[in-house]
Amino acid sequence: MRRSKRRASPLQTLSVLAVSGLFIFIALAGLYKCFSKEPELKEEVPAVQADPDSASEPRNGDAAAASLSGERKKRFYTILIGGLDDENGGSDTNILAAVDAEGGSINAVSLPRDTLLNVTWSVKKLNNAYHHGGISSTIEQISNLLGIPVDYYITVDLRAFVELVDAIEGVDFDIPVDMDYDDPVQDLHIHFVKGPRHLTGQEALEVVRWRQNNDGSGYPTADIGRISTQQEFLKAVAAQTLQLGNWDKIPALAKIFQQNVETDLELSNLVWLGEQALTMGTANIHFHTLPGDGAGWYKGGSYYVLEPEAVLELINASFNPYQRPLTLDDMDILVP
Repeated sequence: MRRSKRRASPLQTLSVLAVSGLFIFIALAGLYKCFSKEPELKEEVPAVQADPDSASEPRNGDAAAASLSGERKKRFYTILIGGLDDENGGSDTNILAAVDAEGGSINAVSLPRDTLLNVTWSVKKLNNAYHHGGISSTIEQISNLLGIPVDYYITVDLRAFVELVDAIEGVDFDIPVDMDYDDPVQDLHIHFVKGPRHLTGQEALEVVRWRQNNDGSGYPTADIGRISTQQEFLKAVAAQTLQLGNWDKIPALAKIFQQNVETDLELSNLVWLGEQALTMGTANIHFHTLPGDGAGWYKGGSYYVLEPEAVLELINASFNPYQRPLTLDDMDILVP
């Protein structure tokens, strides 16, 4: 069955780029050891309000995930990183990071925006959760889906991306495919030849924004291919940022970060996380994509349908904060 093409807004198609701002600031903040404080998990975990009119901010964890009984691993934290689409008011990009300070690794999994959720809404896609209660609802649904608590959140204003990349004087990146796309309506023009290149902030934005060429050619795996490019770009950003020569850029990066990021982590917590990233190094920062079928269907709609057993294996291996292994009964994965 042929899937209809959608015209994405400039911010919507590029929201993941702003997430790299987190890596830039956290890594550099780790160089600036004026103060550092390990995050503390809150003992009381209130139920998350899914009321769209609610103005309350989420606190770490949610009622469903908190019902999981079991001892937590030491110095293990889960953080949801969201890229917000200001034009449409949604969370277009969601990356769940697991910081295992005890084990010395950071894992990050991309959660495709079209991931099928077991909810009562007519459009059961993950990115639609934001429309049903903001970041609180997004946290709740991800926690229900995967069976683990989301301890903290960070949301990034997409407009900061170009400034952040330019602040570290661009990024060296190996462009995976030839890109040749023009959209006069959006005044969008993307033209790159496959191969290594030093990208400015604007050029980097165009590379990760690209979906396909005007002639229809593109990534063989569609959006999953684009996620792979985005992840490789984040690795390149992390590698360049984790350099002592970037010390003098901390003030400028901090200003950009503070103006375009909302989080329930304290600045001292971010510095502590930066120290962990510096200690671990890029070899111990790993990226994943939630296992599933991007060509899946449910009740006549196109969805990213998860593969339960593969998801369970990934979560237990890298994202489970509990001492005990999870089972599929802990998760709420809808299978058509």
